[in-house]
Amino acid sequence: MTMALLAPTITVTIGRQTRVYHAFITTAPASYDAPSTLTLHTASLADVAGLAADPVRLELARRQRSGRLVLVETTQFVWQRARYREGRYLFAAADPMLVGLNTLQHWLWQRIGLPLAAKPHANA
Repeated sequence: MTMALLAPTITVTIGRQTRVYHAFITTAPASYDAPSTLTLHTASLADVAGLAADPVRLELARRQRSGRLVLVETTQFVWQRARYREGRYLFAAADPMLVGLNTLQHWLWQRIGLPLAAKPHANA
């Protein structure tokens, strides 16, 4: 599970449930995701690969492939990694300097569709 420990994290609390998510990049389609896995950003693999903690080799054939920045819940990490590997999809930890907590919060707010004015304060 060391890959999960290296990936940027965000803790999400809704009501009485708290979950910890880790940020990864993948080329897998959403049909390979666990129910709790969330897509934050989709772009070409060439664009998304720049968010990886370790350099990703881009072969010419894969360069035009789509990539995603996803949040994987801690309890689903092992299953999610195995599922992506089963399909031979890229699964790499995001770079914590490029995809830090502020970035994850921003993209998560966008993902759930709250307008900027409706966002609660970080200290609230």
